Amino acid sequence: MPKSPLENPIFKSPEKARAYLEKLLWAEGRACGYCGAIDESTELPARPGFYQCNACRKQFTVMVGTVFERSHIPLNKWLLAAFLLCASKKGVSAHQMHRMLGITYKSAWFMMHRLREAMTPNGKPGPMGGEGRVVEADETYLGKRDGKPSKPDTFVSGFGWVKHPKIETQRKIVALVERGGEARSFVVQKVDKATIRKVLFTNADRKSTLMTDEHTAYPATGAHFADHQTVNHSKYEYARGNASTNTVEGYFSIFKRGMVGTYQHVSEAHLHRYLAEFDFRYSNRAALEIDDAARTVKALKGIQGKRLTYRRTDQAVHA
Repeated sequence: MPKSPLENPIFKSPEKARAYLEKLLWAEGRACGYCGAIDESTELPARPGFYQCNACRKQFTVMVGTVFERSHIPLNKWLLAAFLLCASKKGVSAHQMHRMLGITYKSAWFMMHRLREAMTPNGKPGPMGGEGRVVEADETYLGKRDGKPSKPDTFVSGFGWVKHPKIETQRKIVALVERGGEARSFVVQKVDKATIRKVLFTNADRKSTLMTDEHTAYPATGAHFADHQTVNHSKYEYARGNASTNTVEGYFSIFKRGMVGTYQHVSEAHLHRYLAEFDFRYSNRAALEIDDAARTVKALKGIQGKRLTYRRTDQAVHA
């Protein structure tokens, strides 16, 4: 019987976790987390994992200059949390993580946000699509049910009959998905021509074929692409030849199952971090021949050059 990935020693031993992370992040030489000097440091025998930089004279570890910096959580628990988050298609709640890792809920919540920060792209990513490629665009609203606004009164367990929020007050998300490629999603204040134009022009190659539904915000921008095809969902048309938005709808279905079934309560201030998490997993999915281990390695490589302090995350309700 094959060994479970969770039995990997790097998830059980802080020393083995540190050695693994050093090998992964310092493959081209040991870099000082403060000044960036490569192979200009001396190991401190009395403090395993600590190095003295000969350039800036500061002591550093592999965690300095990453989202793990100044964390007191053992490194093996960080690696295990990264693996669990990358391997779970619909995410892992902070409550579940705090139970599995044996850390406080507050620490687990902050840990999850740091890992989501690691999943965000480094720098400005290039345009999606290109000549001969298809990019699908669609919008959704958190709070809708079955794609339609629910009735004015909805029964919510624990709350009884409540008024459903107006569509204007619901959180609005626009997503772009390249067929056979990556996904990018954005929290927006309005779904209108100006917003759609900005999202598409800054993220999609205009040589692409654009696929959308019948929303009136798309035609003006779609005219600037190689081709723009639409399907009319209001008339129950979901595919017409090659024209459909089924790929981006599939992305939204995974995202909403995670938000409703796993995370449940997410403040608007942190919604973009959850979108980054779902974008990352979708863009590095099994269909693109990226397994759980490879996905985790990619996420861990993303911890460098990023910091997320608790001060930046404590302004909203913990989710």
